Amino acid sequence: MTSLPVAPDTFHVFDTTLRDGAQQEGLRLTVNDKLRIARHLDDLGVGFIEGGWPGANPNDTAFFAAAAAGELELKAAQLVAFGFTRRVGTTAAQDPLVQALIDAQTPVVCIVAKSHDAHVYRALHTTLEENLEMVRDTVTHLVAHGKRVFVDCEHFFDGYKANPTYALQVVKTAADAGAEVAVLCDTNGGMLPSGMGDIVTAAGQIGIDLGIHCHNDTGCAVANTLAAVDAGVMHVQGTVNGHGERTGNANIITLIANLQLKYGWSLIPEGSLREATRISHAIAGITDVTPNNRQPYVGQSAFAHKAGLHASAIKVDANLYQHIDPTWSATTCGCSFLRSSGTTCRIGSWRPRSPTGSNSGRWRATPTSPPTPPLSCCCGRNSMSWRSSSRCWAGAS
Repeated sequence: MTSLPVAPDTFHVFDTTLRDGAQQEGLRLTVNDKLRIARHLDDLGVGFIEGGWPGANPNDTAFFAAAAAGELELKAAQLVAFGFTRRVGTTAAQDPLVQALIDAQTPVVCIVAKSHDAHVYRALHTTLEENLEMVRDTVTHLVAHGKRVFVDCEHFFDGYKANPTYALQVVKTAADAGAEVAVLCDTNGGMLPSGMGDIVTAAGQIGIDLGIHCHNDTGCAVANTLAAVDAGVMHVQGTVNGHGERTGNANIITLIANLQLKYGWSLIPEGSLREATRISHAIAGITDVTPNNRQPYVGQSAFAHKAGLHASAIKVDANLYQHIDPTWSATTCGCSFLRSSGTTCRIGSWRPRSPTGSNSGRWRATPTSPPTPPLSCCCGRNSMSWRSSSRCWAGAS
C-alpha cells in the first residue's frame, strides 16, 4: 500500500466560489450575496477567498470597495483580487485593469496567464514572446506595489501536452518575476488522475511553489487535485458545492475533508469541519442553485470559450459542442438559444419537461431570424445553443 504524503510546511486552501464558481450558468450574485458567502467561507477556515475581478465587473468592483470600507471582516482568510495579465501592446503600469487590482486593496492578487501556445495565437493574437513579457511585466508591477502574486497558468495541462517547453517557460517566467505560486490549471477539465503526476513533477523542477485548479468535465476534479497533491503541489483551488462553469470545479469541502480526515493534515481550525455541511447548505441557499444539477460531459466548449472564438466560428464547428440534455438552456440558465431549421436559425427557448416527464419539451420560437451573434445571455455571458434534429448544440464565445 502506497503511503500518503507528509503535509508540506505551508499549504494553501484557496476558494474561488465568488469568482470561478460564479461563472456557473444561472448563478448571479449580488454584492450582499458575495459578502455573505465570504463570511461563511471564513467560518469554514479557508486560507484565501478569491472575490472576483475588480474593474471588469461592476458587482465585483463594488464588492471589493465594500470589503475595503469595512463591510467584510475576516477572522483568518485573506481576500484575493483576480485579474489578467496586462493587455497586448501596453504596459502593466498603463493598463487600467491592472491598476484596478491594486486599487482593490487586497493583500493577494491572482492573475491568469495563457500557457497554451494555441491560445496565445488565437485569443491574444500575439507572439509567444510577447505573452511571456505580459506575464513578467504584470507580476513585477504588482510585486513592486507590495502584492503577493499567484499566477493561474490557464490550460496548462493541454498546453503542456501540445508544447511542454513553452508551458514550462510560462511557469518559469512567473517565478523569475516574483510570483509566489504558479497554479497549474486543468481549465478544460479533461485530465485523469493517472496523467497528473508526471506533468506536475516536470513543473516542479522549476523551483516555484505549485498550485492546482481542476474543472470537472471528466468527473475527476477532486481526484485530479489529490493526484496533484501527491505529486507535490502545496496550493489547492476549488469551490463550495463544486459550483462553476460547465460541469463545475473541484468541490473545496470534499478536498478539505479528504486532506484533513484521510491524509491527516490539519488545514482548518479545530472543529470547523463539523460546520462544513451547514456552510454548504447555507451557501447553496444563497446561490439558489442545486449543486448536482449538471451531468459531467467531455467536450471542447471550454476551448472555444477560453480562446475567445466568435459565436459564428462555434456554429461552424457545431459537432464539437454537443450537449446531452435538450432542456439545458431552460433548466440551468434560462437563456434564449438558437434552433436550426434547414438553413435558418431562430431564437427561442425550450419549455421545460413536465413534472411527470411525459414530454421532452416544446420549442417556442420568436420571430427573429437569422440572429446576429453573439447573443447576450441572461447570466451575463455570451452564449448560444441551437438544435439540429434530435441533438442540442451548445457553445460559448
